[in-house]
Amino acid sequence: QVQLVESGGGLVQAGDSLRLSCAASGRSFSNYAMAWFRQAPGKEREFVAAISVSGGRTDYADSVTGRFTISKDNAKNTVYLQMNTLKPEDTAVYYCAARSSRYFRPEVGSYDYWGQGTQVFVSS
Repeated sequence: QVQLVESGGGLVQAGDSLRLSCAASGRSFSNYAMAWFRQAPGKEREFVAAISVSGGRTDYADSVTGRFTISKDNAKNTVYLQMNTLKPEDTAVYYCAARSSRYFRPEVGSYDYWGQGTQVFVSS
């Protein structure tokens, strides 16, 4: 098992930037592909970004491509989501997730472990 704790959310204005962090503990961090999902009020949880075990491959939702960057630091057991040029439609609770595989997938159901979420609110 692995425990995940997100942090870094907050209230910002459109065009601002935030960096979210996901600290992992438990089993070896390097054994899991990691991802970020988000869920806005009244909407389904959706895929945002993912990163492979090695950090060599990444994937992004079309809505955030070019604005968000996922990265990881294996020595610190931490995954990051750098969010630039934030838009009001980015407002959501952001969740960190881990999958017991070297490979990431965009489906919510493919991830085994989840953090508690961190709120991001982007005002217009």
